[in-house]
Amino acid sequence: MATYHLIDDDDRILVGLSGGKDSLLLLELLARRAHVQHPRFKVEAMHVRMANIHYETDTSYLEQFCSNLDVQLHVRTTSFEIGNPTNKRDARRQKTPCFLCSWNRRKVMFNLAQELGCNKIALGHHQDDLVHTALMNLTFQAHFTTMPVRLKMRRMPLTIIRPLCLIQESDIKTYAQLQGYQKQQKLCPYEKKSNRTDIKDIYERLEALNPEVRYNIWGALEADNKLIDES
Repeated sequence: MATYHLIDDDDRILVGLSGGKDSLLLLELLARRAHVQHPRFKVEAMHVRMANIHYETDTSYLEQFCSNLDVQLHVRTTSFEIGNPTNKRDARRQKTPCFLCSWNRRKVMFNLAQELGCNKIALGHHQDDLVHTALMNLTFQAHFTTMPVRLKMRRMPLTIIRPLCLIQESDIKTYAQLQGYQKQQKLCPYEKKSNRTDIKDIYERLEALNPEVRYNIWGALEADNKLIDES
């Protein structure tokens, strides 16, 4: 929070609560931090259901989880269409289900945040997510960037923040087990079929070569001012 100046007095933050360990931890930490006098901010949570994707979360568990933290939960349902390209050219242009799902979830979240008067949206991406994204962009997009820790939206009065950016996924897994976080009822069917999965495997091999690789990549992102985007 201090290093990247993520939260200010009187912020109203909407947390994206998927039901996975990362978003559960994010909500818990922010809800507890909100009871500290400075900075003063309010937290609400949102869970988006995708009607046409077999990705199930026990909403009653999320409701109880939020209630225990004295956080209001908003549940919304949306969907998207997966096209059937008729030729190779259309197939190359076809957006992946992961992209379409994420885009539609974000759209619903952006709309609700503005309806509620929230000025910030908090997402549960941890350090591994940001490091893997940097490798993906370098490999497939020819540029060395990642998901910013703080991103000021250009067309709406919202800022996206990622407060878990310095936490390793392994630590989140350990904490989730200690706290007894309930796992999702069914994982997304596309979870294991993506470039991100392949990049994660490559990263693990890089880490075997050099255990400091995450800090080297992170340091390079900081040195190139890739972690904050307020342009």
